[in-house]
Amino acid sequence: MSFDNQRPIYIQLLDFFRAEIVSGARSPGQKIESVRELALKYGVNPNTVQRALGELEHLNLARSDRTRGRFVTEDDEVIQQLRLDSAQQITEDYIQAARNLQISLDDALSLVKKLWDDQEGGNE
Repeated sequence: MSFDNQRPIYIQLLDFFRAEIVSGARSPGQKIESVRELALKYGVNPNTVQRALGELEHLNLARSDRTRGRFVTEDDEVIQQLRLDSAQQITEDYIQAARNLQISLDDALSLVKKLWDDQEGGNE
């Protein structure tokens, strides 16, 4: 993972962890590596990792057990809401780009439908 200078590293880590949860790369109930392990893995200060994981807990995407460590939430509703929020943001970005290109709603929807169908065909 490489970090950019535009945003704080803890935010970039938080976004990365959220993406892993949404995509299923981190399963519900899965143990999250220790702060020390993650700091070494990503080459960042442990305090930065701690802050990112604290935010993950604040968003109810992780829970902490004093004796066993941190775990990805098992609350499917929280994970599904994160997926919907992510999809909404991507959709808003697409709509703005389509409008900037002066693409009609019908053409934008047709393009989405075509690409959706093409990808479904490739996944079978």
